[in-house]
Amino acid sequence: MKNPPVMDATTRRWRAALFLFMLAAGVSVASWVARTPAVRDALDVTTGSMGLVLFGLSIGSMAGVLASGGLVRRRGGRQAIAIGAGLIVAGLLVIAGGTALEVSAGVFCGLALFGAGMGLAEVAFNIEGAAVERSLGRPVLPVLHGCFSLGTVVGALLGMGLTAVRFPVGWHLAAIAVAVAAAGVWTVRAVPAGTGQEEAAPGGPADSDAASDAASAAGSEGGGRHPDGIRGQLAVWRDRRLVMIGLIVLAMAFAEGSANDWLPLLMVDGHGTSATAGSLTFMLFAVAMTTGRFTGGPVLVRYGPAAVVRASALVAAVGVALVVFSDNALLAGAAVVLWGLGASLGFPVTISAAGEGTRNASARVAAVSTAGYAAFLVGPPSLGFLADHVGLRNAMVVVLVLLVGAALITRALRTPPAGAGEEPPGTPAPGARQSDLV
Repeated sequence: MKNPPVMDATTRRWRAALFLFMLAAGVSVASWVARTPAVRDALDVTTGSMGLVLFGLSIGSMAGVLASGGLVRRRGGRQAIAIGAGLIVAGLLVIAGGTALEVSAGVFCGLALFGAGMGLAEVAFNIEGAAVERSLGRPVLPVLHGCFSLGTVVGALLGMGLTAVRFPVGWHLAAIAVAVAAAGVWTVRAVPAGTGQEEAAPGGPADSDAASDAASAAGSEGGGRHPDGIRGQLAVWRDRRLVMIGLIVLAMAFAEGSANDWLPLLMVDGHGTSATAGSLTFMLFAVAMTTGRFTGGPVLVRYGPAAVVRASALVAAVGVALVVFSDNALLAGAAVVLWGLGASLGFPVTISAAGEGTRNASARVAAVSTAGYAAFLVGPPSLGFLADHVGLRNAMVVVLVLLVGAALITRALRTPPAGAGEEPPGTPAPGARQSDLV
């Protein structure tokens, strides 16, 4: 690879904006997770019913994820981030109101809005981060996701403290909404327009040859097949390597999402700890995730993504096994460090691998991001229904099995030969507007 270009002021501000909003997103997620025991008590629902409430997050998230790729390809990542940030803020406010009024339907609707915003914004952030990564020629996505994890540490600490003093959940989440709104405004102003956009907007610059080529490949207005159609979105999955990468991200994201959704309740209900101790355990998980993501770059450079993700999956599997099968609450609490370290690099590394060795990087990144967020957000709530029959600890065996399975197929993360994984002729090249940005 050629020497990476020097980072200019625009790219530096672009990267910093992504880092800031991912930090704010992490704070918002952890603030919700840390207060789930208090929310459940306020709503006076069972674990299974809480799983049903959590499906609001899943439904909204999948709607956002599925809409995000098309929105980015039509309008660019900045618009997706702007809409996503607005929905996140609205969702937090509705959750706060629903909890204060003790209305389960209100919390469900708030989670749906919150999830839609997260889905829209985070897929766009992966596309933006991958674009920064390619322009700089060095890893960015692990640190970007590390900022999210750092935010979860901050949010978990805040949630633990406010839980200990019995601070009202509604006021807590409303304050977080204000902070996210401020971060969103700054981020939208700093992110360049057009990242991931496939075709020039009407009246847009005429000097973008790549955009013109993409529009021609897609067909003229009124007669061509737009790449946002179902066929265009599914075309990237013809690559067998991408399918394997998708399966890996499913497992790794499921492991991360299960901890985010259930870890405090897992410790409270499964190991008999206090609510404050449950929040502390989640904080340990978040610290481990953050540590793995901020320190993983040199390890990836030395050993490569396949070896690192294989080892990560096995380490996470050991952590989950100890949480599930140990009857010692202290040992189970300590084991979440292994769970967090193991799960830390799975998502960002698979996202990076999806965009390697092909010109169609944005579409592939969006596809794998969608698969990952499906597992991260839709899969874990279903564990609540399983937990009603076998208990929450035993339900986590599903996570263990998926992690072991992922460790067996990490060969797919090896960098492909030049030109491998490209789409059939005529497939438009997402990210054609990238040349305007760097």
